[in-house]
Amino acid sequence: QVQLVESGGGLVQAGGSLRLSCTASVNIFSINSMHWYRQAPGKQRELVATLTSGGTIKYADSVKDRFTISRDNAKNTVYLQMNSLKPEDTAVYYCAAVKYTLYWGQGTQVTVSS
Repeated sequence: QVQLVESGGGLVQAGGSLRLSCTASVNIFSINSMHWYRQAPGKQRELVATLTSGGTIKYADSVKDRFTISRDNAKNTVYLQMNSLKPEDTAVYYCAAVKYTLYWGQGTQVTVSS
């Protein structure tokens, strides 16, 4: 069982930055991959960024060059640094982890005002 706790969401103006954190209840070395998803009102949940245990990183085209996923192994925490935020980045952001099955965090709201 893996529990994920997100933090760091909030309200920011367009062009601003936020950093989301996702802390796992287990050693993240034991997790195959960690992901950030987002879901805007009326839209499907979409994959934003992936970080595998081997260090492979992938981003959605819509956030490439603006968002950065990283991890702090000592803190069992994965981060999503979001820069140059746009109103279309407004969504609930979810952390997810794959360890035999898929686990979800509770989500954190990010609102970008124009």
